[in-house]
Amino acid sequence: MSVASAPPATSVRVARTAVFAAFAINGAAFAAFASRVPDIKHALGLSAGALGLTLLAASLGSVIGLPLSGWIVHHLGAARTLMGAAIIQSVGLVGVGIGVDVADNRAVVMGGLLLVGFGSGVFDVGMNLEGAEVERFLGRAIMPHFHASFSAGTVVSALIGAGLSFLHVPVAAHLVGVVVLLLLVTPWFLRAFLPRSVETDETGAEVRSGAGIGAAWLEPRTLLIGLVVLAAAFTEGTANDWVGVALSDGYGLERWVGVVGFAVFLTAMTAGRLLGTRVLDRRGRVPVLRVLFVSAVVGCLLVVFGGPVLAFVGAAIWGVGASLGFPVGMSAAADDPRRAAARMSVVSTIGYTAFLAGPPLLGFLGDHVGVLHSLLVVGAMAVVALVAIPAVREPERAKTPGAKTPSAKTPGAKTPGATTPSAHTP
Repeated sequence: MSVASAPPATSVRVARTAVFAAFAINGAAFAAFASRVPDIKHALGLSAGALGLTLLAASLGSVIGLPLSGWIVHHLGAARTLMGAAIIQSVGLVGVGIGVDVADNRAVVMGGLLLVGFGSGVFDVGMNLEGAEVERFLGRAIMPHFHASFSAGTVVSALIGAGLSFLHVPVAAHLVGVVVLLLLVTPWFLRAFLPRSVETDETGAEVRSGAGIGAAWLEPRTLLIGLVVLAAAFTEGTANDWVGVALSDGYGLERWVGVVGFAVFLTAMTAGRLLGTRVLDRRGRVPVLRVLFVSAVVGCLLVVFGGPVLAFVGAAIWGVGASLGFPVGMSAAADDPRRAAARMSVVSTIGYTAFLAGPPLLGFLGDHVGVLHSLLVVGAMAVVALVAIPAVREPERAKTPGAKTPSAKTPGAKTPGATTPSAHTP
């Protein structure tokens, strides 16, 4: 089967900007809720365990949506998929706000979170698939930059959330404002996405028949990449959901100060993603990820045992450590563009299991050993990642459709005559 002709370079550059916008707005929508978790816990009078079970609703929604996302993207296209996902996510965010400030009802909050998780999960796979296509046509690593845009969106949104928490602005008012922004901005950038004609015939046939996704679940490398993404998602998601609560409850700080610690984590993670592509191109995926997962453990230990001041330093180190695992896993899943949709759907589903298991696990541990000390479970997941990391190693050789010159390569691929580091592994 033939591969569709490459789009013009100008279209690829415009699509790159649109993907940056997609990641940023999705990050902002996520952090708007995450930044108010301490307030939601306080408003509903939840224990750590009850909060963990409440947050589980969002994870469950994501896990429901992710296996369907590859099929949805194929049949609707990336742009329509993201628009529909944004609408579902918006309804969920409004539901969360109503559940906290109007109904004062945990069940309503969980219903909203279920929709938030479903919409966010489908949005996530759609934007990553579009990002992988743009990366492929550009012929160089750029996925970590897209994820840095997500992190930048979360940083700005988290800082706004901290300010609104300090001012005691109702959660509902905050989330409704985010919904208005999401629904206004999303249609604007979706117009610049790559045309559907650039999709490969092979991918379309696989998704139509259902064989692509089913076969991907039987591929050892795909499953191991999923394991790396699972550990990365757990390392990142644990901080997203619990750092603010852990700092405020564990060290007796004001809730808004805990949110600032969350913002420190996000800022460091954004910096790691912005600077990480150059390091990845020079050192390779495997050695870089090994160093970063160890750094995440060190940062976590400082948060737990360092005291109120060093905890903020630890949050920064943890953020850098968590910066590249998820985007590198997405790029590795898309190394073969013909199987990218199927493999990315599988890898995302495995990865998001961390968001399903993480909240109740941390909540259970928090009730028994305290939220702060429950964060130590991150170290166990880092060990899992270190075992599976070799699976994300770059392919030996890959041709980039539409590259300007024959030497253009996919991220990490070898160019004839080029030397490669002997340990080409994160």
